[in-house]
Formats: sequence, C-alpha cells, structure tokens
Amino acid sequence: MNKPLICLQCYRPGSRAFFLLLMSLLLWVGCGRTGEETAVTAPETEQRAIQNKGSDTLVNVALAWAEAYREVDPTVSIAVTGGGSGTGIAALINGTVDIANASRPMKDDEISQAQANGIEPVEHVVAIDALAVILNLDNPVSQLTIDQLSDIYTGRITNWQEVGGNDAPIVLLSRETNSGTHVYFLEEVVRKGDSDNPDIFAPQTLLMPSSVGITSEIRRNPNAIGYDGLGYVDTEHEKVLAVAADSESPYVLPTVATAASGEYPLSRDLFMYTAGEPAGVVAEYLNWILSAEGQAIVAKLGFVPLTAE
Repeated sequence: MNKPLICLQCYRPGSRAFFLLLMSLLLWVGCGRTGEETAVTAPETEQRAIQNKGSDTLVNVALAWAEAYREVDPTVSIAVTGGGSGTGIAALINGTVDIANASRPMKDDEISQAQANGIEPVEHVVAIDALAVILNLDNPVSQLTIDQLSDIYTGRITNWQEVGGNDAPIVLLSRETNSGTHVYFLEEVVRKGDSDNPDIFAPQTLLMPSSVGITSEIRRNPNAIGYDGLGYVDTEHEKVLAVAADSESPYVLPTVATAASGEYPLSRDLFMYTAGEPAGVVAEYLNWILSAEGQAIVAKLGFVPLTAE
C-alpha cells in the first residue's frame, strides 16, 4: 500500500499547520542522523582495570608494581589488596579477581573448587623469597637447625637455654592460618618437609595478623621468636638467624644471593594465579612484571628477582 503524499499546498506559509509540519520534518531528520552517528562512533570497550588480591608477603611488591605500571600504561587501573594467600585464592575461585597473589602453591582441593566453578587456575612464578627467622637483638642465639626450629615451634623445646641462649621461656610468634607464609613454615619447618608428619604449631603460639605484628612483638620481647619474608626484615631492629638444613649442614644467613643459589634452606617461590591463560591487559601486565624492569622492583624491595637464578 502506497504511503499518502503530503500536499504542501494545503499548508500556507506562516500558518500554524505549516509551522507544525516543518518542526515534525526537522525532528525526523535530526533523530535519524543521531542514530547513524551513535552506531558509527560507539567503540568496543576493552577491560582496562585489574583486580589483584592476596598474599601479604607479596603485597608491597604488588603495590610497587602497580604504581610503576601507571607510567608504562596510564590507561590501566590496578587495585591491590592483601589479606593473605587464602583470601586471594578464594577470590580467584569465586571469580572476583583477575590476579591472586600467593606465597604458596594452590592446594589440590582449591584447584578442584576453582574447576567446579568453571575456572582453570594458571600459576605464574613472579619472584623468590627467603623466609627469615628473627629474634630480638638482645637474644644471644645466632643460629639454629631446622630440627631445632621444629622442636621449638611444636613445644618440645620451651626454654632458650636448651639451644644455647638465656634461661628464659621461648615466646612463639607465627602468622595466622590464612597466610601462605604460615602454611609454608608449617610444612617446611614444623613438619620438616615431610608430608606424612602430623606435627602442628604448639598451642601457646601467638598468631599475628601481619608481618608488622610479628616484628613489633620481636622488638618488644627479648624472648620472642618469629619468621618473616626477607623483604620485610629490618636488621637494625631485628636479629636474623643463620639456619642449617640439619646438624651436618652449614649455617647460612638469608640473602638475595643465598636464596637465588639455593644455599639458604628456607627459600620459596612467590606466585600470581590467573583464571585461565591471561589475555589482554592482564597478559601485558604479567609480561611486564617478568621483564627486567618489573624484576628490578623485586630486587629493590629485598626479594629475589627471577633474573638472579
């Protein structure tokens, strides 16, 4: 059916009817042009923000990376929070972060939970850490074996005199259970790397929510013992112990060099996990972290860069 033609002769110029017709035609033309412009100029938007959460051991390095990357690509916004390795991994499992930081590998049950949610975790080693055992500066003890540390933290040794120190009770400090550092110390020191060893931390162990909590108590209490990532240790205010794998092995102080070489027995990888192989801005960011520029920040903050291997 043909559309009816508009008879302009029926509308006298200057009449109200003519004015209304003219306005209707202008509105129709304007709306059509706006729709065409919107269709042409609306861009495909790519993710330009990264959510990064997890390990308190890694949080300072992660913050430094995020700050430096603003100069590399100012269009990318990176939000970094701590809370512990378990917190970051749980967020990855729930699909609420792009990158989870961890100071321990993901457990089998965590990987299974992620896969049940349709997420395939991919592990990225981003740095190396040496776990330092620390004492108050006034404590005369300067070296311990892994066996002695295990006996101390399980409560089999309770007095400093038993390991060459003063006649004083040992005050045990540990990170809280959600910390990847806690898990590492439990598995590699308390249980001495034996997966069948049922030993646990002594019940009198004080669980600290952060590295700052441990160092503050160490500085205050001459009888306390704790552990922390090498990058968080201040040797002007804390004594760092030399550690031996056993009584037949040399005592080694934790340093970037001894951690990189494997001489120090309490060295570990630090991880970032992504949901599947990273792509887009997340892949670009991880590639930059692993570059010489990103690894230079690792060394600057007292951790061990991968390039030192």
